[in-house]
Parts: sequence; structure tokens; C-alpha cells
Amino acid sequence: MKRGPYKKRPVAERLMRFIEVQPDGCWAWRGYQLKGYGQSYKNGRHVYAHRVAYEEWRGPIPEGLELDHLCRNTLCVNPEHLEPVTHAQNMTRFQATITHCKNGHEFTPQNTYIRPDRPNQRGCRICRDKSVPRKGQENRDSKVRA
Repeated sequence: MKRGPYKKRPVAERLMRFIEVQPDGCWAWRGYQLKGYGQSYKNGRHVYAHRVAYEEWRGPIPEGLELDHLCRNTLCVNPEHLEPVTHAQNMTRFQATITHCKNGHEFTPQNTYIRPDRPNQRGCRICRDKSVPRKGQENRDSKVRA
């Protein structure tokens, strides 16, 4: 039995099949996910679901900008929670949400420095001081005593 031509559903209808509206207003993506982001198809290619949703309901993403999740939920595809920003703005906002270093030390004004090699990133003074010996100090544990 021969099937008829495939009828492509409208983008909004395809997206809504994978969206679960949350009490906080997020539209949680329940379809395929990769590295914490929802994935969809557009023109036969994998694309981020939040980008497809934004373009469908708000319009094109301006050239040179990327979408920032204002709700900080990378699975959210609610266009009201997405804002086009530069990469630098997006990274600055992301860094502001990190309150502790990878070793659990809180980022306080006294314990935080701006990394000279990465001006958009903060560093932990406690971790830095533990890992890098100060000038003129010797690491006595590594010396072999005679």
C-alpha cells in the first residue's frame, strides 16, 4: 500500500508536542536533549530548540547575538525567558550566578580576584594560594632530606 505525501506540521505545532509548561513560567523541553540543551530539527539539521522557539514566536535572532536564558534554565524554550545578547554579556551574566569555586569556597570580595588571563572570569584566592607557591617560598615537602 502506497502512502500519500508526507504532510509537514507547522513549526509551532511540532514544538508544542515537546513542551511542558512549568508553574514558574518556564516551557520545559521534553524532547531530545544534548549537553543540557533541548534539540530540534530545522531544515533537516539538529538545532537548539530554544532558538527555533524564539524565531517562531519572536522573530529572527539579530546577527552576532546569542540567546540568554533569563530564567537560567537551559531546557526552557519560552521566548519571554530568552533575550538576544552578545557572547560577552551572556558569559558575564552566567559568571554572576556562580557563587562558589569548584572546591566549594564562596566567592566573596575578599576571596575573589579577576583572572588576568581571562578577564571575564573570577578566581578563588584560597585555591590560588594553595596551588601556587609564593615567590621566595620553598616547597619543603618535595625536597629530599639528607
